[in-house]
Amino acid sequence: MTADTDTIGWNIRDWSRAYRNGASPEQLLEQLRRQIELDEFSDGVLRHGSAWISLVSDVALRDQLTRLSELKQEGTELPLYGVPFAVKDNIDVRGMATTAACPEYSYQPDSDATAVRLLREAGAIVLGKTNLDQFATGLVGTRSPYGAVANAFNADYISGGSSSGSATAVAMGQVAFSLGTDTAGSGRVPAGFNHIVGMKASVGAISTTGVVPACRSLDCVSVFALNAADADVVLQVCAQPDPADAYSRSRTMVPNKRIRTLGIPAAPSWFGDEVQESAFQKACERAEDAGFQVKQIDFSPMTELAELLYQGPWVSERYAAVGEFLQQDHPGINPVVKAIIHSGAEPTAVSAFKAEYRRKALQSEIHAMFSTVDAFLVPTTPRFPLTAEVDAAPVEVNSQLGTYTNFVNLADLAAIALPADMRTDGLPFGITVIAPAWSDLSLSQFAAHWQAHLALPEAPVMLGRKSDTSVVVAVVGAHLTGMPLNHQLTSRHAVLLEQTLTARKYQLYALANTVPPKPGLVRLSDDALSETVGHSLIVELWRMDVSAFGAFVEEIPQPLGIGTLELVDGRKVKGFICEPEAVSSATDISHFGGWRAYIQHLKAQG
Repeated sequence: MTADTDTIGWNIRDWSRAYRNGASPEQLLEQLRRQIELDEFSDGVLRHGSAWISLVSDVALRDQLTRLSELKQEGTELPLYGVPFAVKDNIDVRGMATTAACPEYSYQPDSDATAVRLLREAGAIVLGKTNLDQFATGLVGTRSPYGAVANAFNADYISGGSSSGSATAVAMGQVAFSLGTDTAGSGRVPAGFNHIVGMKASVGAISTTGVVPACRSLDCVSVFALNAADADVVLQVCAQPDPADAYSRSRTMVPNKRIRTLGIPAAPSWFGDEVQESAFQKACERAEDAGFQVKQIDFSPMTELAELLYQGPWVSERYAAVGEFLQQDHPGINPVVKAIIHSGAEPTAVSAFKAEYRRKALQSEIHAMFSTVDAFLVPTTPRFPLTAEVDAAPVEVNSQLGTYTNFVNLADLAAIALPADMRTDGLPFGITVIAPAWSDLSLSQFAAHWQAHLALPEAPVMLGRKSDTSVVVAVVGAHLTGMPLNHQLTSRHAVLLEQTLTARKYQLYALANTVPPKPGLVRLSDDALSETVGHSLIVELWRMDVSAFGAFVEEIPQPLGIGTLELVDGRKVKGFICEPEAVSSATDISHFGGWRAYIQHLKAQG
């Protein structure tokens, strides 16, 4: 692999594959840094409104690469070996200034934030610090003296905040993942606006040591990634108890409850955005098509709790963090941020206790809802505003954007924001799935099912910054998980997406004289369908790189081959088919519903 390999748009799997194939971290990462510098700098100065506030220096990058080499030589397990990431600039990175998007606040940290340290120890490489709504106060991505960060898909629309730079750097394919923070939705809103994944784990799951606080009792470090599997890998590295963080919590062992029933708002608010409303209706239909039950629930407790975040005394936590600094008259202070945080000096201790009592009562109501649904399914935001609309009404629009995010940390819940089908106007639309604290595995499993069902391309592909180099293959027999030929998939680093069914248009045969035993899947002709009842048969969907697909197909013997299969939900994918002539000597096993059941039947027969 040469030094001019285009790494823009690579996810964690792409980086790992490149290194397995002999690529050098020094070549690829130094080239990627130069590419970002070329895109984002003019005459040595970052462009106004860039996703970045600062890039790692050449010297600092080489220092990281030297340490990476040492870790490899020591035999350390490195699940993120050589994977580049970005860090929101309210999170400390040793050797780089922390500004919280206020130049006058800037300081040089002595050490990495705990999350950054854990990622570096796992082999990941910091490429720089990203832009944000100043002091992480806002959901819009426009409140920064370094410039409003443009949406990756349409610069006329907001990118979402406060983690705007971290989200768009991932969406543009400049890094494989990034860190943000989330107090009121900052790790979810920009994910929804930029067609990426935003993972907000339970409060305290990821240490906030080394994070400039917003509301310290609610703050979370969040993860942005191009897909849910990548977000989960990063979460597993970062979610470690930290004695240095008084709010850090050890993971509570809760049953891995499979999400089946989704509670949606019975009377959702859209603030006039009919396109957003239509997109959510389609997402609910997609959820039902994927096998989930959708159930309307009363969202008034969540709405009331969301209003407490900014209309109650929790703004005082923001004032406790940076209020004294904001009393100074620095030119880099954003006036909207200053006004919001200054209002935190007003609530009394009495009002704080009253608000806490109400929070606990609402939290109990909300948690009780999980006895009737497994998770909440909400639009990540109720509207998608233009930047001009935010400029005209910055506080009002920001408040609207928090409708389905503000309550989550107050209620001690976990959430993951996921891309859904694009809106009819071509803008991204995202959903968020919310479950009780420590439901990380349940949310990850839902996300894997959701993304496999929709099979949407990742953001850099949609933006034309990366070619989609993967193919989805449906397997029906000896290539299934645990079967004799499954190694032909796993040895090529194929990834299992889901188990699903074909359309009711097929028959399955046990072929004669094949070693190992193999089935043949035959599609019935339209004429035959009028006379014969077709079958819906179990298949597994696997995703593999196109570069490995050709060699995989070469190993398929006659009478089998690869053609196009139609799935029960209407999707069409590549998959195993059989020449019809071969079935004359084969046994029809369609009534078993799938190859695995037939094999179990044979074993039972002895």
